[in-house]
Amino acid sequence: MTAPEEELQRPPAEVRYAEELAALRAADTAPRPPGWFLSPRAARRFVVGDETAGISRKFVGDPSLVDRALVTLATNRGLMLVGEPGTAKSLLSELIAAAVSGTSTLTVQGGAATTEDQIKYSWNYALLVSEGPSPRSLVPAPMLRGMAEGRVVRFEEITRCPLEVQDSLLSLLSERVVAIPELGGAEGMVFARQGFNVIATANTRDRGVNEMSSALKRRFNFETVFPIADFDTELALVEAEAGALLRRSGVAAPPERDVLEVLVTVFRELRGGTTSEGASTDRLSSVMSTAEAVSVAHAAGLRGWFLRGEPGNAADLAACLAGTAAKDSPEDLARLRRYLEQRVPRRRGAQWQALYDARDLLAG
Repeated sequence: MTAPEEELQRPPAEVRYAEELAALRAADTAPRPPGWFLSPRAARRFVVGDETAGISRKFVGDPSLVDRALVTLATNRGLMLVGEPGTAKSLLSELIAAAVSGTSTLTVQGGAATTEDQIKYSWNYALLVSEGPSPRSLVPAPMLRGMAEGRVVRFEEITRCPLEVQDSLLSLLSERVVAIPELGGAEGMVFARQGFNVIATANTRDRGVNEMSSALKRRFNFETVFPIADFDTELALVEAEAGALLRRSGVAAPPERDVLEVLVTVFRELRGGTTSEGASTDRLSSVMSTAEAVSVAHAAGLRGWFLRGEPGNAADLAACLAGTAAKDSPEDLARLRRYLEQRVPRRRGAQWQALYDARDLLAG
């Protein structure tokens, strides 16, 4: 039984933005590829926003990237989104799937333990033993469902899967059919309906873990999702996303903008290895992405509200930064401490002073 939206930690895009999708579909008179929920024009407006129509902006990257992604999905090639961790590849794939298919939940999460059964189909073994192979004993996985229903399937972190699992997509993307030898006859071939396609994601930090075969690469169009270049845009995104997370967590106080300005500045400088004044600084090997900044802002807000009954401050940021900085390398924690001791004292403002005063909270 589906829980009410307010009880869900993270409803899918088609639930969060159900009213916008319904309004766009009702007013959509543009040409629509076979099997699509929205036309490419309406899908673009859903993703990048349209103030005149009351459609919120959900992806702050390059709109031309969205255009190219939608055109790719209208062809027989899959869409591969690559980029640094935390650049909203998964969010973009979710939004596009919701706009194109009306649902974003046909998802395969790639990993070392992912098997071909989790991609195509498996069996209800109790029914299989008692009745033998039949459509009733078949348990469709996302790829089989996507082909049978004509919907977009999302394949997250595809390069984390073993090569033999990745290559199970070759025939699916080429022939557009899933063969089920156990059933035989007409029931043993599931052909893709109009609207089916695949959006895969891979982060550049995993390049070389399980490098895709050339044959599989040829079945995708590759698009790179870059980090947010503009400070004000990144700040607005962190403020909006962290505020939404805090509200869902029962925090009545929104994040304070001056605290978020400190957070975003720290992340951008440690990510790029250059301060806003142009001086060189330590660059962390850990992922200092916008998504991580949102996570730290959320944690700092929870810490301030539930421990003291007030919005999170820069001292809370210091306490929450250690878990981000020490993920990939213990040396990153020392680099972060060095940044706080050498760079932060040169900044003016109460929150910068509070961050400096709380630098000892990084120990642990």
